[in-house]
Amino acid sequence: MTTATLPPAALAALPLRAPAARRSGAPGFLVRPAHEGDGPALAALSRPFARAGALRERPLSAYLSRASDFLVAQAFDGTIEGGLGLSEHATDGVLYNFCVAAHRQGSGMGGRLLQAALARASGRALTMLFTATTGSGRLFLGHGFVPSGPELAPPAWARTLDPGRDARVLARTL
Repeated sequence: MTTATLPPAALAALPLRAPAARRSGAPGFLVRPAHEGDGPALAALSRPFARAGALRERPLSAYLSRASDFLVAQAFDGTIEGGLGLSEHATDGVLYNFCVAAHRQGSGMGGRLLQAALARASGRALTMLFTATTGSGRLFLGHGFVPSGPELAPPAWARTLDPGRDARVLARTL
């Protein structure tokens, strides 16, 4: 059997094709449910945000034991570059620990994670979603969240809010 090959000059002249995901306009990552094995990556991703005061400090054990709460944005190389937790409190939900790697901010990753969390919450028949943010909340506001008070939120979660963080509570009806 003989295999035909092109000479190097002909190979160099061929157009390079991007992977299918890139050609189709896909963002270079996928959003999926997290699993326990993602715990260390979620903890590492969250650490700089916790140090900056944007997130609460959580031990690795929290990410391991609550991995099923999370959705992650995974780059095609397997790196976890975004995460968002959704905890359930009777008929309400709370979005927490929302972070996107610095080099991915502005890429649409946060919006895709938030849309996936909204779909997950709707699929679980939750009626209201709450979150607390120390930032502008622009992404949440753009997805239908409005300022709320902690008194409307699930009491178990509202009791954990740290007044010293000066976080705003936002809510959205599903």
